[in-house]
Amino acid sequence: MSNDTPDQPAGTPGPEDVSAAAAGDAPAPAAPAPVEPPAAEPAAPAPVAPAAPAPVAAEPVAAEPEAEVDYDAYVVPAGTVVTAGPGLVSRVGAEAFGTFFLVLAGVGTALYAQVTGAGALAVALAFGVAVLAGIAAVGHISGGHFNPAVTFGAALAGRTSWKDVLPYWVAQLVGGAAAASVLYVVITTLPALDANEKSFFSSVANGYEAHSPIAAQTQGEGFSWIGAGLIELVVVAVFVGVILAVTDRRSAKGNAPVAIGLTLTALILVAMPVTNASLNPARSVATAIFSESWAWNQIWLFWVAPLLGAAIAALVYRAFAAEPVEDNLLEEDDVYVTTDDVVVVEGR
Repeated sequence: MSNDTPDQPAGTPGPEDVSAAAAGDAPAPAAPAPVEPPAAEPAAPAPVAPAAPAPVAAEPVAAEPEAEVDYDAYVVPAGTVVTAGPGLVSRVGAEAFGTFFLVLAGVGTALYAQVTGAGALAVALAFGVAVLAGIAAVGHISGGHFNPAVTFGAALAGRTSWKDVLPYWVAQLVGGAAAASVLYVVITTLPALDANEKSFFSSVANGYEAHSPIAAQTQGEGFSWIGAGLIELVVVAVFVGVILAVTDRRSAKGNAPVAIGLTLTALILVAMPVTNASLNPARSVATAIFSESWAWNQIWLFWVAPLLGAAIAALVYRAFAAEPVEDNLLEEDDVYVTTDDVVVVEGR
């Protein structure tokens, strides 16, 4: 008897086979999915700096048309001696101003001393302080001469160019005359003078013999022209000698104005009883213009004596100077030698 199941065709799988097949075909259970860690919280965004505004382009400025200028150009070759300094006009103007100030202060003080009772010391100090201040103010421009005798002595000593002597003299005379004009106009407004202005102004003029200041105390007898000329020659020689010495580059800088002012003060005190203390031809001319006629008749002495005194001082200075020296006050120009060719362009 067959073991085959009836009614089951041959080759049909039995229940065992079906179970085995079913067991073999069933899918395996899925592996558990890995657990991911929780995602980190996103970091806060960094602050963003505001963007700088874009630069705004400036509107182009229309260029102004340049004025047409003509130029002169030339070459200064190497080795040329060049002189640089204030021009002649500036120097002449400085001399006129300085002399104006000197006469205004000194002669003005002497003139009003007859009313105020100021003594000789006040007059001498007025001249001394005026020359000190004038040198400090414009000495660096012209040398601070303010006196034809000083200019003459400086030229003889080689400290000032001879071509400047005449222009300086003219400027000094004009400056002194201008100051005397101011003083004369002022005294004409004083009713007490009663048309005696020239006589009043003559009291400050320079003179000798009967017009020597000491004549008022000696019954009209004053110093002769010889004594007057000698005192003027000596005091001017000392004055110019001091100026040449203290303006030497080897002397202490900054002392010149004070030394010159004090020297003038002392010398005026010496010469005042004899001649009314000229020491300066420009000062004598300025007062003679508005004085009585005798002042003009005696003016020659107050040119000759001061110029001779200045010449003596200059020659002695040159004789005793160990070597040619420059000065820091009377030398108006700076002189140097070019080492390379220099192109100079001047606008016209």
